[in-house]
Amino acid sequence: MQKVWTPPRRWVFLAATLLGLFSTLQAYRLTSLAAYPEGAKFFPLLVLNLAFWYVPAAFVPTIFRLAQRFHVGSRHWPRSVGIHCGCAVLLALMHAGCMIGVRSVLWPDAGKMANVAWSTFAQRLFLINLDWLLATYWAVLGLSYALSYNREAQQRQIREAHLEARLVEARLRTLEAELHPHFLFNTLHAISTLVHSDGDAADRMISRLSDLLRLTFDRSGAPGIPLHEELEFLQKYLEIEQIRFQDRLAVRFEIDPETLDAEVPRLILQPLVENAIKHGVSPRAGQGLVQVAAQRRGERLWLEVRDNGVGLTAGARARLDSGVGLSNTRDRLECLYGEAHRLEFSDGTNGLAVRVEIPFHRTAPAAEAAFRVA
Repeated sequence: MQKVWTPPRRWVFLAATLLGLFSTLQAYRLTSLAAYPEGAKFFPLLVLNLAFWYVPAAFVPTIFRLAQRFHVGSRHWPRSVGIHCGCAVLLALMHAGCMIGVRSVLWPDAGKMANVAWSTFAQRLFLINLDWLLATYWAVLGLSYALSYNREAQQRQIREAHLEARLVEARLRTLEAELHPHFLFNTLHAISTLVHSDGDAADRMISRLSDLLRLTFDRSGAPGIPLHEELEFLQKYLEIEQIRFQDRLAVRFEIDPETLDAEVPRLILQPLVENAIKHGVSPRAGQGLVQVAAQRRGERLWLEVRDNGVGLTAGARARLDSGVGLSNTRDRLECLYGEAHRLEFSDGTNGLAVRVEIPFHRTAPAAEAAFRVA
């Protein structure tokens, strides 16, 4: 059975002490106004009023346990309400007995007048405080339910957050699993076009592909990696493409050294570079240029892939938007950053630029990075 949470005793008795001090000051002032011949005595009033609140404070943990065992919101609520009413009356009886004991220590005959019977005195003390004690019991009972509901709501939020995080992680893994076959298929297709026309080039591409796949498998896992690792992977990929296009493909990196340790999603640049080669370099008659840039702007990381092609026609733009690489990139950015990211196109006569803007988060600096800024 799960242990019932109860408030720390120090907080309960601190609250009882504050209430007791307030009651003492109130009683002391009222006694002074009454102008009793013997005058107002502060210390007996302090002890009496502290005892008045300490007794119910001692029963607060018990009330919390009873609240959970006999929940008034259950289907057996009439039974639970009856039990709590009986417990409240029992608390009033025990309180009356304790107060008679305290009064007996402070005053002769507990402050009872000589002509009043003890039974009458006890009943009067019980009835005078009954309404306050019933209200106190039900107030503590209501507080226990309020705190219980609050804890349950917080735990539910934590569970929902964990579940959402697991769903996002599963979604990211699905998207990465979708991206790898797409990349591999395109690379194998490029190799197959060279097998019969340029066997040496095809052999070099297979060797580079082997290195690239080894790098991919070694670094599978976390969705975020340092930018220098992403650039290292991108360089391996571009070596394959440069074998395929030879002198028709030129690559330029413009990387701010401060961004090399920035965290980026895995395979964020490769699909963008692949689209730049496919839609910018491949249709171009002369030499094609692909530029990869990274800058830090305040607390934002800015990445750009630009080509010097002729831009996109309406049909090419539609195919690009619906392609696996770009749609996959867009979905992963949405999963990781929500509204905190931007993915923009700049299409013109000097080619196409794709810009990605994400929050800048620095990773632990690597001892040795394979990628070097020129």
